[in-house]
Order: sequence, then C-alpha cells, then structure tokens
Amino acid sequence: MHPTKLSKRHWLLILTLTLLTFVLGTSEFVIVGILTDISLSLHMTNAKAGTLVSAFAITFAIATPLVMSATSHFPKRKWMLFLIGSFIILNGLCVISTSYIMLLALRIITAIVTGVLISLAMIVASETIPIEKRGLAISFVFGGFTLANVVGVPIGTVISEWYGWNATFMLTTFLGGLAFLTCCFVLPNKLSQLRSSIRDQFSLLTNPRILMAFFIPALGFGATYAVFTYLVPILKGMGAPNQSISLILFGYGCISIFSNILAGKIASHNPIGRLRFVFLVQAIVLISLFWTTNHFIIGLANIGLMSLMAILLTTSTQLYLIDLAGIYQPKATGLAASLMPVASNVGIAFGSALGGMVYLQGNLMNVTWVGGVVAVCASLLTFFSHLLDQKQKKTA
Repeated sequence: MHPTKLSKRHWLLILTLTLLTFVLGTSEFVIVGILTDISLSLHMTNAKAGTLVSAFAITFAIATPLVMSATSHFPKRKWMLFLIGSFIILNGLCVISTSYIMLLALRIITAIVTGVLISLAMIVASETIPIEKRGLAISFVFGGFTLANVVGVPIGTVISEWYGWNATFMLTTFLGGLAFLTCCFVLPNKLSQLRSSIRDQFSLLTNPRILMAFFIPALGFGATYAVFTYLVPILKGMGAPNQSISLILFGYGCISIFSNILAGKIASHNPIGRLRFVFLVQAIVLISLFWTTNHFIIGLANIGLMSLMAILLTTSTQLYLIDLAGIYQPKATGLAASLMPVASNVGIAFGSALGGMVYLQGNLMNVTWVGGVVAVCASLLTFFSHLLDQKQKKTA
C-alpha cells in the first residue's frame, strides 16, 4: 500500500485553519503581555485588570460545550464565517473601549466565539483530512496556538509598548480580517451536519469513558502548569539574570513548536498506547528539576525537556475524544471536539492552583514533585483507558 499523500487543497485547508487558531490564540493570550498598559490607561490595579484573563478562561470553559451543543445543527461553513466576522467586530470594539466594564464584556463574548471557533476548526480538520493524516492535520491546527505564544504575543506586547494597548487590538482585528478572507475561499461547502437534541449532546458528558478521556489532558496540562506557572521565580532561583528571562521564555516557546510536531507523530499510530509512557517520561522530567536546577546549564536543559513534553498529549487526546464520541454518541462529535480545549483550561487552572498551594507552604521547588505526581496520575488514567479499549476490541 502506498502511503496517503495530502493534496494541495488539503494543505491549503490545514494552513488556513492554522492561521485561524493563530489569530484566536494571539487574541486570547496577548492580554497577559498588555495587562499593565491596560491597568494604567483605565486607572485600575493590575489585580483588577487580571480579571480580564480569568473571566476569559472561565467563560471559555463553561460556554464552549453549551454553545457547541445548542448549535450542532448549524451549517458549519456559514456558522464559522459568522463567528469570525463577530470576532473582527468584537476586537474592533476593544480598540475604542474606554472602560473596564466595556472591555470585560467584550472579552467575555470573545471567549465564547473563540471556544466555538477552535472546536469547529478541529472538527473540520478531522472530517476533511484522510484518516491516516488526521494526526498531522490536528497537530498543525494546534500549532497555531504555539505560534501565537511564540510570535503573536511578543509582537502584540511590543505594539502596545510603542503605540498603546488599543493598537494591539487593531492588530488582532486585522489578523481576524485576514483569517476571514482565507476561510471564505478555502473552507469547504459540504461539511457534515447532524441534527441532535440537547439531551443527545449532554448524554455524552455522562459517559464514563468520555469523562475519563476528558481528565487525561486535564491532568497532563495540570502537571506542566504546576511548574510552568512558577517558572520565572525558579529561573531567578537558578541565578538567571533578569534581562535573560524573556529570552529563556522565548526559547521555551520555540521548543514547544517541536513538541507540537512530535504530538502529530505520536497520534499517527496507537496514540493512547503511546501516551501511557509519554506521561511517565513527563513525570521524570518534572521531578528531576528538583535537583538539576542547582546547576544553571543542566537546569536550562531540563526546562527545555519540560517544554518538549508539555503538549505531546494535545493531538492524541483531541482525536481520542472525537473517536469515542463516534462510538458512544455519533451525533455529539461537535461537543466532543470542544472538550480538549476545555480540559486544557481546567488543567491549567488546577495545576496553577495546586502549585500555588505547595509554593505557599515553603520550598518553591516542591512544585516539581507535585507536577510529577499529577503526570503519574495522567499516566495511570491513560493505562486504564487503553486497557478498556483493548477489551472492547476483543469483545467486538
């Protein structure tokens, strides 16, 4: 058998969806880089401005599955173009926003639009690309977020420093327009459209196998963010000069691009089987930071490995949730596609909070043990899920 090759049209669609997630990711994450500028401009504390970040994340996590369920019967192409148009208008309104309340409301609505668009992009990629290449396609689409952190956020932050935070939203508005034009020309007209009730959709969330699959990426991201949230104080404890920290974080982001490529490779064959051992390696990498950070160069190399392991789970768990929905509730694949991004937000919140609790107890480096233990829990859950898959195959 000849290996499946992707056509130019397939690649054009993959790159278009990657551009879309890059734009959405830049809009979501850039707020962290311009937070201080917003607080100064609108005369409020950094803590109050920080609620723009938490409100976005909470809304994203809660609203995305609800809206995906309610709109599962909408024609995907028209719905996506409408949402991208809404994204452009919302970011345009942020440019002229003059109050905290207005900006908060706009960011909350943008979070809903972002969550639904990300989920739809994943569905389109998994439906329209040959099954052997789905892992590659999904890893590219997820790669848009990685690029947003590595490229979009720094550019948006620099623009804010030079021209003010409003100008950063002019950038995201322009990028939204670019995504809209490319999607107009590239998104296929004939995309699946399944009619199902809200009850059908939410029956998926009561399925034990789906819940188990949901907590695999939640724990995986939790393991990373128990440590990553406190990476700056860890670097300072290692003796990293203040002026080099931003460069180290940029390097961390660049390494995560390779992590994204590897995620596609892992998803190409027996992904859940492979993830069992990926999480064990992640646990070793995180725990070893407890000792390696005593040496600057070795510690940096270990942090590089931490970045490499950070998002290896994304593609595999995204496809796993969609495939499980295909088995247990075929009409709810749209809702299933929204669960991985939601799980990642849950994991980030959980990991950060857990790491913070340990940090407050005294020794900062104990967060590495917490991250390692959470990664082992993710591995055990993946082992159990894989075992159930094998039993189901034998029964079938």
